[in-house]
Amino acid sequence: MAIDEALMADANRSGRAWLRFYCWSPPCLSLGRNEPALARYDREKIDRLNVAVVRRPTGGRAVWHDQEVTYAVAAPLATFGSLGAAYRAIHERLAAALRRLGAPVELAAPGRALPGNGSCFAAPVGGEILVGGRKLVGSAQVQRGRAFLQHGSILLDGSQDVVRAVGRRPSAVRGETTVREALGRPVTFGEITGALREAWDDATVTSLRVPSRPSPAVFADPVWTWRR
Repeated sequence: MAIDEALMADANRSGRAWLRFYCWSPPCLSLGRNEPALARYDREKIDRLNVAVVRRPTGGRAVWHDQEVTYAVAAPLATFGSLGAAYRAIHERLAAALRRLGAPVELAAPGRALPGNGSCFAAPVGGEILVGGRKLVGSAQVQRGRAFLQHGSILLDGSQDVVRAVGRRPSAVRGETTVREALGRPVTFGEITGALREAWDDATVTSLRVPSRPSPAVFADPVWTWRR
């Protein structure tokens, strides 16, 4: 999260655009920036299960990061024109990469967020990447100055059961799907990121280095994580 913030700050300062792929160790539950986490999730149960938790700089709902690829795009807003245009354009590139691998993905029709509890993957909002009506990619955005950050989770395997398990109102609804389910075979981190880099092979963004070594202090602070 700290690196993603640093990339957005660099994009605002320098006008450069960045593309980053990563995974999480250990697996982690990320909360949306403005999510009422204390009301939605059982902190005592989370501690009892020894689940790592972080609050993102972006909005949206909780995501369980385990068998997945997290992508991040940090760029001047002028690169795409608006947050809405960026959301669509980035998802179109992600979808193109997934189609190259054989996944029958489609973009969700426009909609709006549903109230209440639940994972980021509980239901599509509009513009997300779906397979058979289920979300394969969950994304969120934030704008700072003239730049924005959009990052999200591409589910390779597994489930979002941890989010459902620690919710104060547990639900059996499973709105997600995975690349493995879509293709009928396991897919590696390298295979996915290779296809994604090919989809961005137009010099719009660079993915070669991180512009600084940011401090993770804010994102490691429980006061920030459980601020609401």
